[in-house]
Amino acid sequence: MTERMGSVADIAASLRQASSIGVVGHIGPDGDALGSMIALSLAARGAGIEAVASFDEPFVVPEEMSFLDTSTLVRPADFPESLDVSVVVDTSVPSRVGSLAEKLDAADQLVVIDHHISDGDWGDLVLIDRTAAAAAELVYEVIVELGWDITPEVATALYTGIVTDTGRFQYSSTSPRTHQIAAHLLEHDVHPDIIGQKLFEEASFGYYSVASRVLERATLDEDHQFVWSMMTNEDLKHAGISSHETDGLIDLVRMARGTEVACLIKVKGNGTVKGSLRSRGTIDVADIAGAFGGGGHHNAAGFTTTKSPDEVIAEITALLP
Repeated sequence: MTERMGSVADIAASLRQASSIGVVGHIGPDGDALGSMIALSLAARGAGIEAVASFDEPFVVPEEMSFLDTSTLVRPADFPESLDVSVVVDTSVPSRVGSLAEKLDAADQLVVIDHHISDGDWGDLVLIDRTAAAAAELVYEVIVELGWDITPEVATALYTGIVTDTGRFQYSSTSPRTHQIAAHLLEHDVHPDIIGQKLFEEASFGYYSVASRVLERATLDEDHQFVWSMMTNEDLKHAGISSHETDGLIDLVRMARGTEVACLIKVKGNGTVKGSLRSRGTIDVADIAGAFGGGGHHNAAGFTTTKSPDEVIAEITALLP
């Protein structure tokens, strides 16, 4: 299903008339959010438009994405309040951008570009396409519609968004359009070997310690074809690494043969629990995440809650067939 309250052409028309643009992604941006905001802001700046990008604290670009051109990034405190157009990418929920929501709303026009399930009630122009494998696909379409130059730096940022949100083109959201866009980006001096090495083949040594603890705690519920595990702040402190360095752990947990759903619970120091869910296709984990106020896609979703890990697992189990 596709929702287009504002079309690609409408958004392109808005950006074409702007003299100042600010692009924001969600807190703790993944490759899609960071790649999309960097690509759009770089392309706009290349077209002679004053453009910046940002995301709320903690304002840290993950080491694995250090190859991206971050020249348009500014700290959230330096994000301008008076803009012709502000753009939100990879989320359509104000709470997901934190303190920047107020600055985004202060712009003359707010554009939302996302590919997640949403009620689409935030923004003046809203483009939500659930069939897109990544927000970067939609940002690419907007840039092409505008006729803005796709430099190697822009192409690399867009490719990063696509390759991360498709799990290296293996998730069910991957479509012929996804491959067509990726092929076009590869024509613009993108280096998939370098991107792949940085994103998927490097990790700090402390990651081994956290991974071993998480896998040791892994629990298999054969009756519900459900595998889950938990990561704590103590695991991170012992290993000397940050939480964002463990984003790929859910892919280790989900590998158990004979399972349909996997969950990794990250217990935060502030009393909250962050859950990552994965499905092999039979179960819609976006519905499960929604029970905790989260969301996502059919096969990949997440949530944040103040419930205890035991309560979370019990509720997820109750929702499984």
